[in-house]
Amino acid sequence: MATRARVRAPELVGKGGWLNTGDEQYTLADLRGRIVVLDFWTFCCVNCLHVLDELRELEEKHRDTLVIIGVHSPKFVHEAEHQAVVDAVERYEVHHPVLDDPELATWKQYAVRAWPTLVVIDPEGYVVAQHAGEGHAHAIAKLVEELEAEHAAKGTLRRGDGPYVAPEPVATHLRFPGKALLLPDGGFLVSDTTRHRLVELGPDGETVRRHIGAGERGFGDGGPEEARFSEPQGLAVLPDGRIAVADTVNHAIRAFDPATAETTTLAGTGRQWWQGSPTSGPAREVDLSSPWDVAWFADRLWIAMAGVHQLWTYDPATRTVEVAAGTTNEGLVDGPADEAWFAQPSGLAASADGERLWVADSETSSVRYVEREGDGFAVRTAVGTGLFDFGHRDGAAGQALFQHPLGVTALPDGSVAVCDTYNHALRRYDPASGEVTTLATDLREPSDAVLVDGDLVVVESARHRLTRLRLPEEAVRVADRAHRTQRAATEISPGTLRLDVVFQAPAGQKLDTRYGPSTRLLVSATPPELLAEGAGPGTDLFRDLVLADDVTEGVLHVSAMAASCDDDPANEYPACHVHQQDWGVPVRVVDRGASRLPLVLAGMDEQA
Repeated sequence: MATRARVRAPELVGKGGWLNTGDEQYTLADLRGRIVVLDFWTFCCVNCLHVLDELRELEEKHRDTLVIIGVHSPKFVHEAEHQAVVDAVERYEVHHPVLDDPELATWKQYAVRAWPTLVVIDPEGYVVAQHAGEGHAHAIAKLVEELEAEHAAKGTLRRGDGPYVAPEPVATHLRFPGKALLLPDGGFLVSDTTRHRLVELGPDGETVRRHIGAGERGFGDGGPEEARFSEPQGLAVLPDGRIAVADTVNHAIRAFDPATAETTTLAGTGRQWWQGSPTSGPAREVDLSSPWDVAWFADRLWIAMAGVHQLWTYDPATRTVEVAAGTTNEGLVDGPADEAWFAQPSGLAASADGERLWVADSETSSVRYVEREGDGFAVRTAVGTGLFDFGHRDGAAGQALFQHPLGVTALPDGSVAVCDTYNHALRRYDPASGEVTTLATDLREPSDAVLVDGDLVVVESARHRLTRLRLPEEAVRVADRAHRTQRAATEISPGTLRLDVVFQAPAGQKLDTRYGPSTRLLVSATPPELLAEGAGPGTDLFRDLVLADDVTEGVLHVSAMAASCDDDPANEYPACHVHQQDWGVPVRVVDRGASRLPLVLAGMDEQA
């Protein structure tokens, strides 16, 4: 087995304490003898949610030797609230201990720079690997097997039950519902996300008519008792009367027929889309990635593909899917649809006149829209500035702020209601006046709203219910609040900065160079003037960035990808794996700052 650097793991510290441990508080010493994987995550991050799903099989297979610990490290102010973390742990079925670290204390001790990041600690308490981004489960699984063998031979491996203690279940009609749809008879169809089913309610929004789905995570078509979903979200009526369902964790679009109660699959394979996969073709043969919402617009079903920061479309006439907007780069960039950047689009709504598709772009805390331009489409931003600015501020759209909105609802007057999820508020943007106002507060993580006879029925996700609100003639007034993501800036020196993306192919793999370079690097900055030289794409995972003389702070945006394949000459068809991560690194230019910026994609930084 290859010699590894011996780096002692820092202690686990979090002001919010431990969850899923039966109120026990743990230290690394308590876990000595076990293999520990720290999962640095935050619940707004779709890539973090992907990693939770990737780790489930590993967690089950090595239950007696491996302890996975989620270290919750918030990006948004709302995510630093302890109850919000408690809710997220239940919502996403996190079945391992979680350390609530609202002040990013452990994040800083481990020099983490991105969500998600995985750190592997051996049974003797040493860090042996670090991986940023998703898609690393196969590499960690192999490393765990090696560590099991090595430490069993040394006598330093301890087997047994782990520290996870399941919380008591709570009885409610809905559990963290995601989206809702008004039915022709005045009832509602609701995606009961955490219970992996759809629920049909009466016009009162409370009486349960029927459940669609077995209520257990899975992927299967059939009648109400046989169909299975995995964290379903968005709903939209198709021209033939069926209801499209964004089956988020199954990476699929399903169709529910209210007349027959049958569920079928429209698009997706059940596998997650990765770089290099097809972006168009027969709908049942193309992989998707965490579809979060759906809406009918411009004779197509539009899909908010949160997992890859794009909008896709499904054409029921040809039964095909294709990318409609977005590049897979995460950020806020307007322009022609194929050049625009999104960041986890999570809510869609077509305007009443059919001229615009409103988009809740959650990670940029923005409201955007798609409209026709020439023979194609263009993307515009109505409210919002980027990945790191958020808050609760009304007024002119140019300075108004949201905090991670998940839903938009088109109103008859041409304005749009916004479920401002992390502000627990319902907001309104009026294109005619260019103003943002607050319609209601004291909601709890509103994620969608449905217009009913002049009222709005809001999905209060974290209160597990639908709430009916009369649209006020005057907006509610709130105190302005503005925030930036609370991450310490990295101090860098003026002049040239060496950017090193650290990537070591996992054991038993090698870089896949059969069809050209197997790595890719894309660099940009906010503001763009921060970089005098070095922005743009390339194939090397290192680059010298020249900093401008007159810009002293900003954010470096780095996107890296590496492809590796199993290195076994006897295997004619080796399995290949894509490793990818986007970083947004706040930086401050100071004398005697660092001249090198290492970002670990996979492996260990030997120069640290």
